[in-house]
Amino acid sequence: MSKAKALDGIVAEALDSITTMKLSIIILAAGLGKRLQSDLPKVLHQLADKSLIRHVLDTALTLKPDNIQIVYGYKGEQVREALADVNVNWVEQAQQLGTGHAVAQAMPQIADDAMVLVLCGDVPLISSTTLQALCSQADANSLGVLTVELDNPHGYGRIVRNAAGQVERIVEEKEADAHIKQIKEVNAGVYTIPARHLRRWLASLNNNNAQGEYYLTDIIALAVQDNRPIYTTTTHNVSEVMGVNDRQQLATLERYYQTQQVNRLMLAGVTVRDPARLDIRGTVQTGRDIAIDINVILEGEVTLGNRVKIGPDTVIRNAKIADDVEIFSHCVIENVVIGANCRIGPFARLRPETVLAEKVHIGNFVEIKKSTVAQGSKINHLSYVGDSEVGSGVNIGAGTITCNYDGANKHKTIIEDNAFIGSNTQLVAPVTVGAGATIGAGSTITRDAPPDTLTLRRPPQKTISGWQRPTKKKP
Repeated sequence: MSKAKALDGIVAEALDSITTMKLSIIILAAGLGKRLQSDLPKVLHQLADKSLIRHVLDTALTLKPDNIQIVYGYKGEQVREALADVNVNWVEQAQQLGTGHAVAQAMPQIADDAMVLVLCGDVPLISSTTLQALCSQADANSLGVLTVELDNPHGYGRIVRNAAGQVERIVEEKEADAHIKQIKEVNAGVYTIPARHLRRWLASLNNNNAQGEYYLTDIIALAVQDNRPIYTTTTHNVSEVMGVNDRQQLATLERYYQTQQVNRLMLAGVTVRDPARLDIRGTVQTGRDIAIDINVILEGEVTLGNRVKIGPDTVIRNAKIADDVEIFSHCVIENVVIGANCRIGPFARLRPETVLAEKVHIGNFVEIKKSTVAQGSKINHLSYVGDSEVGSGVNIGAGTITCNYDGANKHKTIIEDNAFIGSNTQLVAPVTVGAGATIGAGSTITRDAPPDTLTLRRPPQKTISGWQRPTKKKP
C-alpha cells in the first residue's frame, strides 16, 4: 500500500521521536565523477568552501543517528583524510558495482533492529527538515522513498505506480521505455529501510541490466513482492535533491545556495547592494542596520555588529567585528577581532591574531599581523606592523615597518601609549618605544627609545658635486 505524503504541511517531529528503532545512516561516497574531469574524488568538490560530503554529513548529524557508515571508493584515502575529525564507520567499496552493492558493503556493521537511512554524498543540499519528514513515517515493516517531480526528468529513475497510486517499482533511465520516460515523479536517491528486510533484499539483487550493476532501486519491487508497505515523501524544493555530476551542476547549486544565504541575511535586516555579488562560505551572525557592498566574500565564522559597513571587493574570514565599524573597499581580513568605531582600508590587510581596540584607524596599504592595537591609535598609510603591541593614542607614519623576523626567529615590537612614529621608520625587533616618545622620520631604531624624548638615527646628508647618472651603453 502506498502512503504518499507531500512535504508541505508535515510538522517535523522531535529528533528523538523520528523512529523507535535505532537509526543507522549510510552515505554513498565511492563515485569517481567522470564528468567533473578532475583528479579529486567527486564528493570532495566544494560548494561554498565546504566539500559536498561535508554538507551531507553535517545534515545527517542533525538527526542524531546511532551510527553513520560512509562507503568510499575512488581515492578513498583522500575522503577519509578530509573527514578525519568525525566519528564515522568507514566502509570500502573496492569495486564500484552499483548502489545496491555499495549499501551491501555497509550492512555487516548494522544491526537487524536498525532503521537504515541511505543518503548520497554528492547531494549536498538535502535538508534536515525533509529527512525528518521522511523518517517520521518509518517503521519496522515499511520502506520509504524520497521523490520529486521534475519538468525534465531525463536521467533519473522514475517512480512507477499502479492504478491505485501504489508504488510498484523504480525504473532507471536506461531501462525505461517511452511510456515510463513520460513519468515526471523521480527517485531522489534517499530511502528509509528496516535493516532486517534490507539485508534480505540486497542478497536477492542481480545485475541483469544495461549497466551491469546492482541497483538499490530494485529493492522496491522486492518489497512489493513481500507485501511490505511503501511510502513516499515528496519535496517541492528541487535543488535540495539535485546531485553534482559536472561543473555546471556544481555552479548551479552554488548559486542557489548563495541566494538562500543572502536572502536570510536580508530578512534579518542586512542591506545587500547586489544579492548576486555576495558570497557566504560559512556562517554569519549579524546585528542591525548592516550594509554590504558588491563583490564581498564572507568565509568561516563571521560576526558583524550593529551598523557595520563593508565596502566592495572585500574578503572577511573568521572575524568578530563590533558596532559601527567601517571597512572600505578591497580589504582582506582574516582571523581578527575589530573593536567598535574602527575604520579599515581601503586596500588594508589584517592577518591572523590581530586584535584592534575601539576607534583604531588602519589605512590604505597597511598590513597588520599578529598584533594588538589599543584604543584610538592610527596606522594610516603604507606600513607593516607584525608581532607587535601598539598602545593607545599612537600615530604610526607612512612607510613604517616593524622588522620582526631575523631570518630564523620572530621578535616583538612594543610601542607604548601616545608614541609618534615618523614616516619611513624601521623598528628592528626586539625593541620598545616608550610612552610619549617621538621617532624622527627616516630612522632605523635598533635599541629601545626612551619615553617622552625624540629619538632619530639618520646618516648625515651630503651633496656630491660633479656626479653624473649612468647612461645606457649603445650596442
